[in-house]
Amino acid sequence: MCFRTARPARYGQQMNEKDSPCANVVVTAELTKCLSDARDRADTKLNSVYKEIRSRLEGAEAESLTKTQRLWIQYRDANCSAERDLYEGGTGKYTVYFACLESLTRGRTRESQVTYAVRLK
Repeated sequence: MCFRTARPARYGQQMNEKDSPCANVVVTAELTKCLSDARDRADTKLNSVYKEIRSRLEGAEAESLTKTQRLWIQYRDANCSAERDLYEGGTGKYTVYFACLESLTRGRTRESQVTYAVRLK
């Protein structure tokens, strides 16, 4: 039995998110470009939020944030590389990779804003 989905599985689960910035793009090359651009925007936003939070912390709090952010970046990159590697040899491997990076980065931004809300007031 063969099942077809609205979006091929090779595009990764991030593409199924209702708030995915490229949800309506279906051509692989265009989708990869869209997700690469979305990843860049998400990274810019995260860096902006990180700098804002960091500017309001001192001492151990600042060091903890810096350490945590560095470890999170390592995790994000390793996790998305592992997901990309599942599609090695396929045309969608970078689509999956950029979708993963964008989604995790967007999530980290939200998480940081919630976690450090007490310092952002």
